[in-house]
Amino acid sequence: MVRRRFKLIAAVAIIGSAASVFLALGQQHMYQSAEVLQVAQPKVNDDLAPQTAGSGSARHLQLVQQKLMARDSVIEIADKYDLFKGRRPNERLVLMREAVNIDGIAAASDGAGDDGSVAVLTVSARMETPELARQVAHEFAQRTIDLSTRESITKARETLDFFVAEEQKLIDELETLEQERTAFRRENDLAISGSLEFRQTQYASISSALLEIEREMIALERELAGLDQGQRAATLEQQTRDIQAELASLEEQHVLLEERADALSSTIETTPRIERELAAFDRRVEKLQDQLDVVSDRRAQAEVAYKLEKGRQTARLTVIEPASLPDYPVTPSRKKAAALGGVMSVAAALILAFLLDLRHPVIRTSAHMKARLGFAPVVTIPVVDGKRKRRRGSTG
Repeated sequence: MVRRRFKLIAAVAIIGSAASVFLALGQQHMYQSAEVLQVAQPKVNDDLAPQTAGSGSARHLQLVQQKLMARDSVIEIADKYDLFKGRRPNERLVLMREAVNIDGIAAASDGAGDDGSVAVLTVSARMETPELARQVAHEFAQRTIDLSTRESITKARETLDFFVAEEQKLIDELETLEQERTAFRRENDLAISGSLEFRQTQYASISSALLEIEREMIALERELAGLDQGQRAATLEQQTRDIQAELASLEEQHVLLEERADALSSTIETTPRIERELAAFDRRVEKLQDQLDVVSDRRAQAEVAYKLEKGRQTARLTVIEPASLPDYPVTPSRKKAAALGGVMSVAAALILAFLLDLRHPVIRTSAHMKARLGFAPVVTIPVVDGKRKRRRGSTG
């Protein structure tokens, strides 16, 4: 088969090998550089200063990566290093995202929470030259650190602002309620001058005093009626004036005590309602005060967390392995690619020749004929090479 299809096999092998060499020579070598970031532990213990923003959490770093790989950010870096010039913006964006990769290695789980944490972050870039690969990897790594820091500070600042606003809101509500309670007390000053038991006791004492005054008045009236009319007129008149003066004084006391008794009776009737309203005021004040205590504590924690984030005292990204110049390209060798293409071209030529033989089956040997038809040929005519025979005749 090889002898019969030698020209085809040679043509396909030569054309395929030439194409492989051409493609290998046109292949652009790519170099890859990587910068490794580590999530450093906070300088202040979490138990002493609880944090509201976790710089090492997977969710936080995922948000940072999304913002970093956003269109504007990627195109800005591409313009800075003149990457993929002459390409359309969308094509540049796709090529940049394919050339840069950010991978995180999760930290050992301690069973606390479901947000997870990242221990190591690797930022790699694949570019046409070693220096460009190093610069791009370093650029993305630095932007990751800066963006992570800004996001942590922003989150801590927003948390602090929220609790400050909530604290001020509760303070205003508490002041308004205190003013309403004070106004209510002022409007019902008489009704809340003492407790219910005290006013009931006072009412009983006044009632007893009224009875005593009434007895004295009755006794004086009897005394006035029993004066001796036979005594001197001056003496009788003086005694009458004295008794009447005492009766007038007792009458005034009786009137005052009755007014006080009426006032106490009115307050005793309205006291339960007023006390219920005051109790409702007290419960509302106590509830707001409890909420204010909780929010004030959260606000203090958020303030500490914000100061720690701003002072870079919390968990943060640091460079543990800066990007370096790669020594060798990551793309396959051109020689290997050309050799592999040549081998594949020869294999393709042989397969093509075999397929052509299968399409045109011919019986060429007696064994082949016996295998195909079931009987052997009567005569076998050998192939005579006419050119070789003529050469022999000429030499003889």
